[in-house]
Amino acid sequence: MATLHSCSFSSLHSLPSVTVKYSRAQPRILRFHCRSSSDNKEDYLLDAPVSVGDGFSFSGGKYSDEPSPADEWFNKGKFVKAYPVSGTGEKAKDPIFGLTMGGSSQASSDLFRWFCVESGSSNNSSILLIHGLPSQAYSYRKVLPILENNYHTIALDWLEYVASLESVINALTDKKVTLVVQGYFSPIAIKYASNHQEKLNGLILLNPPLTINHAKLPSSLSVLSNFLLGEIFCQDPLRASDKTLLSCGPYQIKEDVAMVYRRPYLTSGSAGFALNAISKAMKKQLKRYVEDTRAILMDNNWSVQTTVCWGQRDRWLSFDGVEDFCKESKHRLVELPMSGHHVQEDSGEGLGQLIAGIVGKRSSL
Repeated sequence: MATLHSCSFSSLHSLPSVTVKYSRAQPRILRFHCRSSSDNKEDYLLDAPVSVGDGFSFSGGKYSDEPSPADEWFNKGKFVKAYPVSGTGEKAKDPIFGLTMGGSSQASSDLFRWFCVESGSSNNSSILLIHGLPSQAYSYRKVLPILENNYHTIALDWLEYVASLESVINALTDKKVTLVVQGYFSPIAIKYASNHQEKLNGLILLNPPLTINHAKLPSSLSVLSNFLLGEIFCQDPLRASDKTLLSCGPYQIKEDVAMVYRRPYLTSGSAGFALNAISKAMKKQLKRYVEDTRAILMDNNWSVQTTVCWGQRDRWLSFDGVEDFCKESKHRLVELPMSGHHVQEDSGEGLGQLIAGIVGKRSSL
């Protein structure tokens, strides 16, 4: 097999010297640099400012050597090892050709690595922020600054397993926490909470599936679980990230924000594999999840103070029946008329103030 040696587009194409005069400054020349496959650095570099990029490159998912919003976000966080890896131990393979994927697309051999961003003093009361499907901890970026002055706040990237949530919480803190959970990951967190009520100060649910009408995945998520087609879509950043996020609410995401959401799918196949597996499991088990959620929250033995916050412009989950459920179960309902399914993305600052008010009120009781 031929080896790709270091090359430069500008050095391979030499043009005659021509003098041209312009009345305005000439645009910056773009140069594409690629490296040998034997180099230690595997990323490609597009030598252009971020504004010129289209959001994609080949291996590293990098636009330029300038700091990007994704770099700034990931520099704030850390990885925590928790929950043992199970399974057959086989290598992840390309869904079309069956070729073994690169090392960055393979699971850890011992413990899963969870990315989280912490803010505030660990001496304060802890709040754990959990995103929904198919979002990321980045969706809470506007909530963290509101809470960090008075609380120890942790935003976590999570894979939606009850046992894994227990392991991660134990690894992050040994104190009681307030759980803030959004969307389709709410039933899993509620299941954890039902078995560990003594570890919780409170539970705040953001647009959780609560009624029988919520027991079916919306089409933009359901398609991700399809045989073969779903595996392909889950490796497409536009399908897996942009399309799903934009289909659930009345908003448009800025390009620099979309860049951060795309990054996992650009840098590794593992993000797509995880999304495909979670979508398949959710499609099969969502009805049971909703039934269990209703039973737990209406149980007389449920002692965790629970608040349901509902973005009324949610295009995935209807508000019909939510108010009746909250009245019957005697849980507080807070309606957010200008927010969609991902409340923290739509109204980050407002949600941060709301959470602070709820937690602060409980602390004073």
